[in-house]
Amino acid sequence: MSSRERILGRVRRALADVPGGEPSYEEAVGRGYLREHGERSIEETVELLAENLADYRAIVHRTDAEELPLLIMRLLAARGPQYVLVPPGLPPEWMSAADPTRFHDRAVSTPHELDKVESVVTGCALAIAETGTIVLDGSPDQGRRRITLVPDHHICVVRVPEQVVSSVPQAMERLNPARPLTWISGPSATSDIELDRVEGVHGPRTLEVILVG
Repeated sequence: MSSRERILGRVRRALADVPGGEPSYEEAVGRGYLREHGERSIEETVELLAENLADYRAIVHRTDAEELPLLIMRLLAARGPQYVLVPPGLPPEWMSAADPTRFHDRAVSTPHELDKVESVVTGCALAIAETGTIVLDGSPDQGRRRITLVPDHHICVVRVPEQVVSSVPQAMERLNPARPLTWISGPSATSDIELDRVEGVHGPRTLEVILVG
């Protein structure tokens, strides 16, 4: 007997005494929760996103499309990275003013090689205002999940307002569950048993979010 057959057998035994006329799971579970908490204008939604991002210790910047390359240049120059990792589909104009050597993600790149890269610049799938969360889905302007987890510094560009939603339910309606979704709320952090916060344990130590309007 395979593991699959063993598991399915246990499921069948667990369901053996369930009356056949009972409603399905989809019908039995209530879906009456709020899709968003309060009515907000687009401007108020973006303000809430910025506030919650900062509350999670992300560094928030605001700019327009024309100034974006200069801002990225300044953010990278401030950290002085020798190598910057860029996903294959990153809009080339974003990095047009930046000077560091660009390290392109490749399937053969090892974690050791990626660890030598100080910064990564990506786009995002969307951003959730109520939770201050950035969601990546592996699209060409974001690259594979590992390139945003290994470098110590992540610059993430959010297009405002088209990539901003109010709530998690609204985000779920727009995201493709078949894609590799990464949900980011601030820089990587954890706490030990004494609640001492440590950042950069399993992801970037510094998250900089650029809201481009």
